[in-house]
Amino acid sequence: MSHTHPELTTPGPLAPGGLRVTPLGGLGEVGRNMTVFEYDGRLLIVDCGVLFPEDHHPGVDLILPDFESIRDRLDDVEALVLTHGHEDHIGATPYLLRERGNIPLVGSELTLALLGSKLREHRLKETVHHVVKEGERISFGPFDLEFVAVNHSIPDALAVAIRTGAGMVLHTGDFKMDQLPMDGRITDLRAFARLGEEGVDLFLTDSTNAEVPGFTTTEKQIAPVLDRVFHESDQRIIVACFASHVHRVQQILDAAVEHGRKVAYIGRSMVRNMAVARDLGYLNVPPGVLVDAKELATLAPEKQVLVSTGSQGEPMSALSRIAQRSHHFVHIEEGDTVILASSLIPGNENAVYRVINGLARWGARVVHKGNALVHVSGHASAGELLYCYNIVKPRNVMPVHGEIRHLLANGELAKATGVQNVVIAEDGVVVDLIDGKAEIAGKVSCGYVFVDGQSVGDITEASLKDRRILGEEGFISVIVVIDSVTGKVAAGPEIHARGFAEDDTTFDAIKQPIIDALDRALADGVKDTHQLQQQVRRVIGRWVANTHRRRPMIVPVVVES
Repeated sequence: MSHTHPELTTPGPLAPGGLRVTPLGGLGEVGRNMTVFEYDGRLLIVDCGVLFPEDHHPGVDLILPDFESIRDRLDDVEALVLTHGHEDHIGATPYLLRERGNIPLVGSELTLALLGSKLREHRLKETVHHVVKEGERISFGPFDLEFVAVNHSIPDALAVAIRTGAGMVLHTGDFKMDQLPMDGRITDLRAFARLGEEGVDLFLTDSTNAEVPGFTTTEKQIAPVLDRVFHESDQRIIVACFASHVHRVQQILDAAVEHGRKVAYIGRSMVRNMAVARDLGYLNVPPGVLVDAKELATLAPEKQVLVSTGSQGEPMSALSRIAQRSHHFVHIEEGDTVILASSLIPGNENAVYRVINGLARWGARVVHKGNALVHVSGHASAGELLYCYNIVKPRNVMPVHGEIRHLLANGELAKATGVQNVVIAEDGVVVDLIDGKAEIAGKVSCGYVFVDGQSVGDITEASLKDRRILGEEGFISVIVVIDSVTGKVAAGPEIHARGFAEDDTTFDAIKQPIIDALDRALADGVKDTHQLQQQVRRVIGRWVANTHRRRPMIVPVVVES
């Protein structure tokens, strides 16, 4: 397997007749999936998703792919293909369309409907969009696209075969091989085999579960577990899951009908997405089961089911507010049952356990993946990936969608089936397919782009570091007044601190050393206020490090009078 190297340089021009593949997100992390294909001077983008921030991204709402490497080539983009409707595949699309609003959008009916409601939220006009189904072929410039049905944790997911003069690429998107899916729509292995017979030159495969042996459990096995939980619960039930997991919500609706309960959605994205799924016929809502959340509160607890967002412990989600007892109308009571019907996205573990502990503290019974089969993955496990490699028999494999350990595990599976050339790339690493061989050609800049409120890209790693210091180490401001005539300290130092003991005397011991240091500097002829401020920073910084074992943010202010 060829590995990435940090010393990779900017790639040269693409050789005539070659195909260039540049992942701008999703390789080395779980999220913000985006891949750019270049052939004959034209570009095709597959997916454009977001990554959700972790604890070490304070104040950040979303993380986007870095568009910088294609920013001056947006007019060359033929289309944006969206494999399915999850946020980590469609969530950054509004930000791309702000830069060029008329990029044609290609995807299945449900995917484009979910994206449409997102674009309206961003007050963006609907761009040209092409609704496609499995089995259909459509061309954009030099890219001939064929779509293949794949099974995932959201309906209407598609793999895409991209034919160019350089050969055929098969991109699975996110997929698994559930043989008994809720909607009866299985991953089309016959199409995979047919494309394999034609010759797949480069196979881009979902790596998320490559480390998990065997086959992913079928979605239908959740139903009896939900039935048992509903049967054992004699008070209110709250179920938290992803706002796009239509099949999971369908099972909750079915269980509620079976047990004579009414259902309400809480969380704006849940309400919006389930309305879209219902209108398009992907969600079957039995008559009389769905009520407004505030109306639900008038029913007896044993008649209530709430379907909520917040299964990842997101701080502003409905479930987090319920756990903190700050939700405006849902209050946890002793004996309530909370079901976390989703996986743990890497990095969210602490936030999720914080919510579980908060709910348990108020007397709720919390059912989650760790103690019951209330979630199955939407991604193919190692056994399914081996199956695919043997069916497709690709010439080259490039694992996608996953952290580096997932990509490497997936690459090993491909090698085990006899694939000769496996390319392990990360975000920004450019791979060229020339004369049937895929090789790393260089690297483009590909950092994180942070969304903070209305600002996009204004927050840098340096400012995040400052936020982390403020949050973890504290903040100290020191104000000193210098008499410009006598050249001595006239007033101060006045010290204000956050994140330290509230005792007013905490910093008394360092005030005289600051005055002494300034007097010495002034006596030596130092008059520049910036140099004097640095002197203050050094003295108090050293003292705080020795006394409190902390490295706070220090803001010294020296004023002349």
